[in-house]
Amino acid sequence: MSRGLLDAQNGAQPSTGGKRGGITRRTFLKFGVTVGAATGGGLLLGFSMPAVSQDQKAGKSVIGGDGIEAPQNGVFEPNAFIQIDTAGKVTLVMPKVEMGQGVYTSIPMLIAEELEVPLDSVTLDHAPPNEKLFMDPLLGGQLTGGSTSIRYAWEPMRRAGAAARTVLISAAAQQWQVDPASCHAQAGQVIHAASNRSIDYGQLAGAAAKLPAPQNVKLKDPQDFKLIGTPVKRLDSPEKVDGTALFGLDVRVPDMVYAAIANCPVLGGTLASVDDTNAKKIPGVRQVVRIDNAVAVIGDHTWAAKRGVQALDIKWNEGAGANISMKQIVDDLANASQRNGAVARKEGNVGNAFSNAKTRVDAVYQQPFLAHATMEPINCTVHVRPDGCDIWLGSQVPTRVVDAAVAVTGLPAGKIVVHNHLIGGGFGRRLEFDMVTQAVKVAKQVSTPVKVVWTREEDIQHDMYRPYYYDRISAGLDANGKPIAWQHRIVGSSILARFAPPAFTNGLDPDAVEVAADLPYDLPNQLVDYVRQEPHAVPTAFWRGVGPTRSAFVVESFIDELAAQAKIDPVKYRQDLLGKTPRALNVLNTASRAANWGNAMPKGQGRGVSVMHAFGSFFSIVADVTVDKGEVTVNRVVCAVDCGMVVNPNTVEAQVQGGIIFGITAALYSEITIKDGRVEQSNFTDYRMLRIDQTPAIEVHIVKSSEAPGGIGEPGTAALAPALANAIYAATGKRLRQLPVGSQLQSA
Repeated sequence: MSRGLLDAQNGAQPSTGGKRGGITRRTFLKFGVTVGAATGGGLLLGFSMPAVSQDQKAGKSVIGGDGIEAPQNGVFEPNAFIQIDTAGKVTLVMPKVEMGQGVYTSIPMLIAEELEVPLDSVTLDHAPPNEKLFMDPLLGGQLTGGSTSIRYAWEPMRRAGAAARTVLISAAAQQWQVDPASCHAQAGQVIHAASNRSIDYGQLAGAAAKLPAPQNVKLKDPQDFKLIGTPVKRLDSPEKVDGTALFGLDVRVPDMVYAAIANCPVLGGTLASVDDTNAKKIPGVRQVVRIDNAVAVIGDHTWAAKRGVQALDIKWNEGAGANISMKQIVDDLANASQRNGAVARKEGNVGNAFSNAKTRVDAVYQQPFLAHATMEPINCTVHVRPDGCDIWLGSQVPTRVVDAAVAVTGLPAGKIVVHNHLIGGGFGRRLEFDMVTQAVKVAKQVSTPVKVVWTREEDIQHDMYRPYYYDRISAGLDANGKPIAWQHRIVGSSILARFAPPAFTNGLDPDAVEVAADLPYDLPNQLVDYVRQEPHAVPTAFWRGVGPTRSAFVVESFIDELAAQAKIDPVKYRQDLLGKTPRALNVLNTASRAANWGNAMPKGQGRGVSVMHAFGSFFSIVADVTVDKGEVTVNRVVCAVDCGMVVNPNTVEAQVQGGIIFGITAALYSEITIKDGRVEQSNFTDYRMLRIDQTPAIEVHIVKSSEAPGGIGEPGTAALAPALANAIYAATGKRLRQLPVGSQLQSA
């Protein structure tokens, strides 16, 4: 598959290993699809997607959310392109980045289905940074994240394929002087069965480009799908297996040198001085570069650069950050939780409902800072010249990469060329561009291309962390144990206030309250609010599962507490509250049946459940665990998922499995702690990962649905932790309200 960069307005050149698409721009309609001639005589198809609406600019559509429906009226902007050349090759300019989630297979499936071409005939060019052309209206930018890729592509990509098919049929019918209705498309050809004639798409491309764009094309009825919904092997697997796939870490360019980094160990600290005498004596060390909060050693190879860093004598200005401790951070959060927050949801009269409740249950839940710990550590290769700047990396936000380079170099955006590559794990880390800013600062002082690679220690100790959250939650129960009052206060950092300021309005962060503010349960009196409390100097960012990850743990653990208080089985308790949300009830019933819920468990073993509606999908997870001397073994995880119409069941299963494993790791082990302004963890020795022999059996049951697709990359992670914590309670009788549960168990 080609991953070359399309030559667009910013002057982008092909990335290593790919061919340039060679697409020329033309005038596009405001609505629907356009056709035109491509370089070389082929057919160019442009199709439109909605621009960001005023609601989205006001923050009503955010990363991690279900999003808002595309506006039916208003301005539509060209968002992606299809090219069919004279040889019949179909090229899709891919607006999303592949980071393991499978979009390099599933999005081409949408095109191939409606275009009636074999999937292996679709090749990809990765889209260059161009917010205007490649806007994701669910995210408000050219981003990959928030489990939106298929949700955003579902109809427009199919419509583009259908439009291309329609215009190709029209071109063939015109050539044969027959009614287009008497022709059909199949396997990259137009066929006229009555006269036994057929013609390849490539032979029609030039003629089709001269025809007017078809409007209001009819999409296939799902019952006629041949490709969508079938299990398809990943198209990018062979090159990942044979080593030819190119990630940012694989970049090699002529005359490239290597940089190792020493970042200030104290949060917010800066460089005071450095003695580089010994470093410069090391063979292969070329120079030492100083920037505001770090020192880089430039070498002929990585080993020389790393040894050079170890030989430096550095003095740091630690600043006020040196006084930061976990106690201070948690105390600040606890104090902030006493304040009223920005209201995210208010229904009924919570005060009166609590007064009338027979029983009141109160709890405080805490969740730690988390690192992303991607398998591909932070890296960025940069070549800064007086007349331009090239950047090679894997990024979820290519336009922000351009902005970062512009800010450091002072060059116009058109002189910044981004070569985006496959990503070896994003999890939200590569939604940030701090590594780009730093690498460009280093590269400005180096005459050749320089590859900056962080060690694992630098990666973990200078991450941008999932925020520490502190939740106060209360419920009032009637005589039958049913919740009649519900109050939930979320306290923590606002990522959106920094990442997308327009989305943070009236003190409310929509991401922080997601799930908590839109529960599937029938709760007549609710008050959910949010208090922003930023941790001193600790940078925070999105983490896989975003808002639903933190909310689901609190809500689903607390629902279990209420079930225990009412002495009702946890599944039955949820079933009684889900009458108004049939899709949630269905996944709960499916998961509990598959997991043999209700069967007696041996001593020391327990089974826990969770239900979640997020990212447009419905999830239920049942986890079986064994607890022995404070150590938790996850034996089995059963997941039922209703993610609407499924494009590729293989991708759904793989993403759910990966999300669950990621979630188990975080729930059992993951925690970033701060002492004297420094991150205490440094590698996988003390930021522990789930090992392959600890991975449980994972069953994924996909519930058939005719609804539009929901997100799938993050829900498994978000729904796992509460099921695990509830299983531990069932096994031990210990209610764990703080993550990670492993350390809490051992200290209990």
